[in-house]
Amino acid sequence: MRSFLLTALWSACLWTLSGASPGVDASPTPTTSADTPAFTYNASSFLLHGASYQMIGGQMDPQRIPPAYWADRLAKARAMGLNTVFSYVYWNLLEPKQGIWDNSGGNNISHFFSLAATAGLHVVLRPGPYICGEREWGGFPAWLTQVKGLQTVRSHDPAFLAAATSYLERLAADLRNTTAPNGGALVMVQVENEYGSYGKDHQYTAALRDTLRASFPGVVLYTNDGGVDWTLAGGSVPGVLAATDGDPRGGFNARRLYVTDRSMQGPLLDGEYYTLAPDFWGTTQPHNVPTDGQTATFLRDLDYVLSGGNSISLYMFHGGTNFGLSNGALYRNTNVTAPFTTSYDYGAPLDESGRTTALYTQLRRTILRRLLAAERAAVPAPPANIPHMALPAVTLTPYSSLFASAPDNSTEAASPVTMEALGQAYGLVLYEHIYNGTSPIKGVLHPGDRARDRVLVYVNGVCVGVIDSTYERPATVTVSLKPGDHLQLLVENLGRVDYFSQEATTANMLLDPYKGIRGDVTVGGTVLHGWESKGYPLESTPTANTSTPSGSGPLFYRGTFLVDAPTDGDLSRLDTFLAVPAGVKGVVWVNGFCLGRYWVIGPQQSLHLPGPVLRTGANLTNEVVVLELEPETVVSAKTTFTAIGLADRVWANHPDPDAP
Repeated sequence: MRSFLLTALWSACLWTLSGASPGVDASPTPTTSADTPAFTYNASSFLLHGASYQMIGGQMDPQRIPPAYWADRLAKARAMGLNTVFSYVYWNLLEPKQGIWDNSGGNNISHFFSLAATAGLHVVLRPGPYICGEREWGGFPAWLTQVKGLQTVRSHDPAFLAAATSYLERLAADLRNTTAPNGGALVMVQVENEYGSYGKDHQYTAALRDTLRASFPGVVLYTNDGGVDWTLAGGSVPGVLAATDGDPRGGFNARRLYVTDRSMQGPLLDGEYYTLAPDFWGTTQPHNVPTDGQTATFLRDLDYVLSGGNSISLYMFHGGTNFGLSNGALYRNTNVTAPFTTSYDYGAPLDESGRTTALYTQLRRTILRRLLAAERAAVPAPPANIPHMALPAVTLTPYSSLFASAPDNSTEAASPVTMEALGQAYGLVLYEHIYNGTSPIKGVLHPGDRARDRVLVYVNGVCVGVIDSTYERPATVTVSLKPGDHLQLLVENLGRVDYFSQEATTANMLLDPYKGIRGDVTVGGTVLHGWESKGYPLESTPTANTSTPSGSGPLFYRGTFLVDAPTDGDLSRLDTFLAVPAGVKGVVWVNGFCLGRYWVIGPQQSLHLPGPVLRTGANLTNEVVVLELEPETVVSAKTTFTAIGLADRVWANHPDPDAP
């Protein structure tokens, strides 16, 4: 996801999985010889061991789901009638530092694919290197900005291509035993992602094709693009099956019209059929849930695809959660970014917590109606939804000041340095300056070229304003400084842009991912020199108490609670939605695991807390830590600061106390 929610189209070629030259086999007749590829296609059909195979798929990304729940989510996909799971994987999580590979825990993609096979599902890998997906910088790691000589991304720029090739080859090494030619579930790999909506560097996409062919021998490759002429022209790759996304009627027609190269033709696949949409933070941004009319359209389109013998992937089948600070953002126009919420519920058939919805039931009914009797009999019944746990209010007590805690990295320079230059991907950067001018100054403060993305401004420890790039016209903050005054700018990365809308024609924001402050800070036109830049990536929380004087900036709060073990051992009975009712904006951890950010403006008002994160039993204490960025607002409201677990989730919007 997601070029445009436009039409989508595909065309494909049969090139033999042994690596022979592309070409279309006009005969749909399956063969059963020992030489039959595990998975291939002809002019009209995918072929699994020589027999026609209609992909009934859905998108589910393992890195958005607690690994303890992978088997459960895959079983529910199969129970809805799906036979294929499409999965993005995120480069920035697999290689958080250049050359450092992490395939443990939620990054153990090979284990997820093995569980899919056990559940009776095939899988389609969508490795990018750019995946969009409402993820931070479309899945690119922040360290790319510091690669020597790199000029552009998503191009044949040698520095970028070298890094991307290394990533794809390392991923392929992990997944070698999961491919269909080796008896596994992995049947297809996508080349790039909706590239035609971005560019037309065919030297780049051809290089990715060649890397993936060599790295995944015998596995079908495909592309996925919006169903219009120019997106297909930019994104389709010779010798690679072309697919489209969005409206299947328009997409399938576009494929027939615009994909004329036989090496890119083949069965029709709607590679992303949108079951709804993600949520943005904002006082007027609603939580997306399908209306009756939208649901009726989904069912009609699904039936249209299946009745024609064509293939589809529902985006999303299960969205999951942007745990930590991993959400992306949409660039709308100059100086305006729209960050996605921590929740990636998406209004999907399987909700954020893995419970089936009314849409799930209706889609399942449509799918089963189109299956043959034997196929229908093989689809298991969906399990009953397990209620969420309610958790009594936990009192939160301040124990540490962000400003008094030691940063993870820092540097002193004449001008502020960006988050990336500090070697940091997420979180906050604190910029500190002692004004040493000979006379007082007063004027509008400009934090570099623009807010990147939300700036809390302090003078002598007192917050004097907020500059927020989610507004088209951020607040104007005027400061007065006299010699010796202490100016602090706390800058939060709300999520790097993963896609830019059609209105954003003035700049390519994928080439401008920098966070923190870029450029000089000025007050009334006067450049301030001499800054200490301190990085707080928020990968952990302080352990030692520090002084928490009034007006000292963001505070860490802590509370503890106990949870009884479920009698049947099913940890999903402990799933809850953790809310911080009096909070303004901040981040929550439970037992050291970062659930994500909260923001009073909504629509998200609670964070998904999965049961496996909790410690159970009378002698095992659970710790919740909250970093509240604006504690002075909480204190002035004279409310008790608590965290509470909700059995029934509430979505709501509230006014922004920092609105310009």
